[in-house]
Amino acid sequence: MRPLSPTLISMAALTLIGSATLTPGSSQAQELSYSQVERGRYLTVAGDCQACHTDLENDGVPFAGGRGLGTPFGTIFSSNLTPDDETGIGRWTRDDFYRALNEGVDRDGNHLYPAMPYPYFTLMTRDDTDAIFSYLRTLDPVTTEVPENELPFPLSVRRSVWGWKLLFFDDQEFVSDPDASDAWNRGRYLVDGPMHCGGCHTGKNALGADDSDEYLRGGVLENWYAPNIRGGENGGIADWTQDDIVEFLRDGRSRHTAPMQRMGEVVAISTQHLHQEDLEAVATYLKSLDDEPREGQSEPDAARVEVGEAIYFDNCAACHASDRSGVPYLFAPLGTSNKVLAEDPSTAIRIILGGARAQPTEAVPSVLAMPPFDWKLSDDQIADLLTYLRHSGDRNAGPVSASQVSEMREYLAGEH
Repeated sequence: MRPLSPTLISMAALTLIGSATLTPGSSQAQELSYSQVERGRYLTVAGDCQACHTDLENDGVPFAGGRGLGTPFGTIFSSNLTPDDETGIGRWTRDDFYRALNEGVDRDGNHLYPAMPYPYFTLMTRDDTDAIFSYLRTLDPVTTEVPENELPFPLSVRRSVWGWKLLFFDDQEFVSDPDASDAWNRGRYLVDGPMHCGGCHTGKNALGADDSDEYLRGGVLENWYAPNIRGGENGGIADWTQDDIVEFLRDGRSRHTAPMQRMGEVVAISTQHLHQEDLEAVATYLKSLDDEPREGQSEPDAARVEVGEAIYFDNCAACHASDRSGVPYLFAPLGTSNKVLAEDPSTAIRIILGGARAQPTEAVPSVLAMPPFDWKLSDDQIADLLTYLRHSGDRNAGPVSASQVSEMREYLAGEH
């Protein structure tokens, strides 16, 4: 497995939020080297561990767990990663932690649900997982009781995960491609390992495992559709340059769009703090991924397209321009949007209904927001609007039905 470069490690102190505190002369301080803690901090940021292991909705303590992750099978709550002896990882050893990330097994031998992305973390080196453990040991211990997972029988029995692993989990190491550049290999390592991009952006099968044929072609998470992020020919971000990708991940803005909701968290907590070289490596890898041309879609009803165009001019053109080209860095171009033109229109429907807010970052602290239109537009109107936009875009996308909008409206109503 290819270790992260010395450059990646040494820059950590310059790019990371927070600081590790060790009591001078303590056994803990003697055990941990500053460079290892800093390396671990950087990898923890790259892995976006804080986002999932913090109950953000209830102002939870960072890394103390308790955040519920909605899955098609029920809700799974994240664990406490602070070094608390009773409710955290205070009694864990480095071997215990490595086994959790590498094999998906906890200190007591219980199989972990793959909502914890060990199918990706298994690619990480032992040195990397040891570094993360060293950093987590420097956190203040927090005693917190994580809620019980809300899963039906037999999924509530952790031994059932053993069968899932037999079918879908490979304990494997990252292997560099000798014919590819160092940047490409590092980008693939970051995307497939610590950053676990496929956790959201890869389609899943009926049992929640990655579908290899859908690698980074888009996936559904909590009724959001994480779009296709393949950057080569026919990919979802084929019209993005490498600089566009870096800018989006670093600044939280690009001429194409801004990160919102879950991706907004990723940028805020993780990618804006990564080193420029690593963001460029990620962009290099994503731009190398071509995709298959879209299959032909049925021609939408001409009357629906005409109605949708009128709705667009009445409600959207003032910001997104009459030709749907938008305003770079302010209002997304809708004719090329990988959200609007995704095969699954869930995210586009959800944003129109509920509105959205761009994630502020250190580089761009201003907040842009799109208002909700659930109060103004009916299910039929939103369906016609999206059918027009998807028919008029640069990639062939199918029409949207009023029933799809109605289902999302009902789902959002249940969230509040």
